[in-house]
Amino acid sequence: MSEWKAHRFWTSASVETVEGGYTVHLDTRAVKTPLKAPLIVPTQTMAEAIAAEWMAQAEEINPLTMPVTRSANAAIDKVSAQKPEVVAMLTAYAETDLLCHRADHPQELATRQEVGWRPVLDWAASELNAPLIVTIGVLPVPQPQDSLDRVHQLLSQFDNFSLTALHDLISISGSALLGLAVAKGQFSPQEAWNLSRIDENFQAELWGEDEEALDVAAKKKDAFLHAAHFYRLAGGHEALGAG
Repeated sequence: MSEWKAHRFWTSASVETVEGGYTVHLDTRAVKTPLKAPLIVPTQTMAEAIAAEWMAQAEEINPLTMPVTRSANAAIDKVSAQKPEVVAMLTAYAETDLLCHRADHPQELATRQEVGWRPVLDWAASELNAPLIVTIGVLPVPQPQDSLDRVHQLLSQFDNFSLTALHDLISISGSALLGLAVAKGQFSPQEAWNLSRIDENFQAELWGEDEEALDVAAKKKDAFLHAAHFYRLAGGHEALGAG
């Protein structure tokens, strides 16, 4: 039996103002999420981006070419239904934050980590009031509870759409601090991505590039930069416009 595929039925995709935000109509039919909830987004620019994705579809609909639509669906169907759990999961990244686990050798790698990551840690301590402890190796070190509580408090303040973006910024980079630094406009998405790849880039320089690893990294980078773009569309920090 051949797999069922959704086919295009509309000739136009328009943005409409509704109670609670903006939605997209395909001809006269309002777009809904996979769980059949109304697709209502917080900004006109996000709705326009979603409308553009629907208009760009060919005869067969390909969800993989609709990243803004998919992220909006996730915000409505998934994050909104379990926001406390999402906040708790993302806060847990601060307990084993990438930036807190250092190499003791080779010295060149340890130096790159310190030079790249120290400014983020200092910013988190001074501006977020969330200092974290640095350790050597991969074994976790207990982090200050006050700092973890502060990260939890900060993450709780984001709406469902911004938190959806932060989910990917944090989980892909492995760092709650890098995700928050992008959200707060402290670092551009590209800068944060580069900082998250210090270890991998050093190993590639040492042992050579691996085609499969390059492909995986490229997909992760695309997802990370999309998350930053989605955060901006959700009305996030204006500084992301330069990222």
